Amino acid sequence: MSAERIQHLAAWSAWVPFDEAARTAPQEPGVYVVRTAEDSCLVYIGKAGPRQGKGIRGRLSVYATGKGAVSGLGEAAFNRALADADWVRGRLAALEAAGPSGAQQWARAAIDRAGLELCWATATDDAAARMLEKQCLVSLTGCGLWNVG
Repeated sequence: MSAERIQHLAAWSAWVPFDEAARTAPQEPGVYVVRTAEDSCLVYIGKAGPRQGKGIRGRLSVYATGKGAVSGLGEAAFNRALADADWVRGRLAALEAAGPSGAQQWARAAIDRAGLELCWATATDDAAARMLEKQCLVSLTGCGLWNVG
């Protein structure tokens, strides 16, 4: 599925790899759109509020550090990774070879496994970001996004 269905809703940034987005996304509230780099399939729509002045970049940094294992994009990527027996076997092999790692490392590895790219649009405030996110989700209803609830 392409981003054409939501293109008209905002002024979107260019697509960038996840790690670059986590370092360079704006520190304002807004909405971020996630796709897989492999096939450009949209998989997630997320909203970032002001986050103590860190906005979209702040939200993405939560996922980049693995601290978002139980919410939003982090949880969605982690759940998909845990459903992949080959990925779990690889993580267990790493555990046996190098010793234990924590939940944050597993969650970050799940983000890496997904091979994601992002684009974003800023908003004037949290309410405007919430509205844009809702418009995007409505436009993409039935498209198999990873978003829950």
